[in-house]
Amino acid sequence: MADTTAQQRTEVTAPVVTAPAESTAGRAAVAQDGYGPDGYPQRWLMLPVILIAMFMAGFDIWAVNVAAPSLQRDLHVSDAALQLIVGGYAFMYASGMVTGGRLGDLFGYKRLFLIGVVTFALASLACGLAPSAGVLVVFRLVQGLTGAVMVPQVVALITASFPARERSRALGWYGATMGLGFVSGQILGGGLIQANIFGLGWRAVFLVNVPVGIAAVIVATIVVPRARSHRRPRLDPLGAVGVSGGLALALVPLTLGRDEGWPVWTWVALAAALPVLAATTVWERRLSRRGGEPLLDLTLFRDRAFSAGLLLNFAALFFFGSFMFVLTLLLQSGLGLSPLHAGIVNLPLALTFIAMTLLGARAAARLGPRSITLGAAFATLGVVALALTAMHDGGQLTGWETAPATGLIGIGQGLMVPSLMGAVLSHVRPEQAGAAAGVLTTTQQFAIASGVAVIGAVFYQVIGGVPSRASFVSGLTVVAWVDAAILVIAAGLTFLLPRRPA
Repeated sequence: MADTTAQQRTEVTAPVVTAPAESTAGRAAVAQDGYGPDGYPQRWLMLPVILIAMFMAGFDIWAVNVAAPSLQRDLHVSDAALQLIVGGYAFMYASGMVTGGRLGDLFGYKRLFLIGVVTFALASLACGLAPSAGVLVVFRLVQGLTGAVMVPQVVALITASFPARERSRALGWYGATMGLGFVSGQILGGGLIQANIFGLGWRAVFLVNVPVGIAAVIVATIVVPRARSHRRPRLDPLGAVGVSGGLALALVPLTLGRDEGWPVWTWVALAAALPVLAATTVWERRLSRRGGEPLLDLTLFRDRAFSAGLLLNFAALFFFGSFMFVLTLLLQSGLGLSPLHAGIVNLPLALTFIAMTLLGARAAARLGPRSITLGAAFATLGVVALALTAMHDGGQLTGWETAPATGLIGIGQGLMVPSLMGAVLSHVRPEQAGAAAGVLTTTQQFAIASGVAVIGAVFYQVIGGVPSRASFVSGLTVVAWVDAAILVIAAGLTFLLPRRPA
């Protein structure tokens, strides 16, 4: 019996998790054996700490959208520079995610998490103190890159620390925090700017990350385990360059193309993006056959839940990213509302989202992936109601009329978002946690950036060169119908998922 037990212990392949405060001998024993079926003992204390990092990263995507008018006024930011401040963050964030996941597998999830939080806080400080638009652009790109180091470790730590029976619930809180960061960026960001604390104005949107980051690092040092992959994978520089380069070729022209008048280089870059990504995939497959360790673990895509879940995440976040971007432009630039007033108008969306998020885990446990289907149906109803409201009111729209429709969208997103993570990661083996987290978070951020760029281009095309209140409402109407079609596609993709998560 003792020999059997010893053999079972040496065959544990899950990521190794060790307690933060143990003796050296205790750490060595845990490093060999893992925590077994019950997971890391302090996992529920760890969860809110690491989710703070996810909240900061999501908050900064949308709070800067709210700050855009203030940035243009105070720093005389051009349209192209503003696109880089907003879209550049998303690009660096998306392009570095897979590499960030691999670094976590290589050097340990806790170490990379702490490095990511510290550097994200420092980059936020630099953004908040930026004296010019050029300096802000540079540090905004750096901030996105540090987010790419920080965020994949959150998913990896959840996968490594929680037993399978609790993992979907923990990932549900991750998804809810991601969505809450998006919604809060609209509301809290507007409040911070309007409050003008210490005369900081828009700078407070960045500087608020500094004390939050300091607190997160202090607590994380105590409660986050020393988790790492059972293997120590090698880096894949060519794969990293191929993935980042392919995404850059797609995102940069989508972000800057409209302001630049879609010159030839934007079309050349877009045309080259897919071949570069295809060549990268060929290289990754060849490297795997040679016994190497490719950046993209292509075996992940053999699981239907993972592949279909990635497509579902892309569609859902493509919608959510584009919708929030256009709604912000309508309320502030089209209807002339202040950042705080626009945030108050968004309260029905935020409150229903939060309320349904709290129920989302229960709905997911009862309905499985069909909770995402139900959420997509509610969101579709909300978007259609928004389109009909805009068509009815036209230039007389004040913003408050959108509340019933955005409330329905909040219900739908509150049901969808908590389950999106589990839809992808429910069948992922723990030793693949870092790689899977990198691929998933890259897909999510690429979807958001693509949604903002593509649907934003459609919106700007509709409102024309001399926009008016009525043209902004017309732009919202067109975008709402497009988003409704995307949500229908997302609902259809849910039927490709297994009935019940593993």
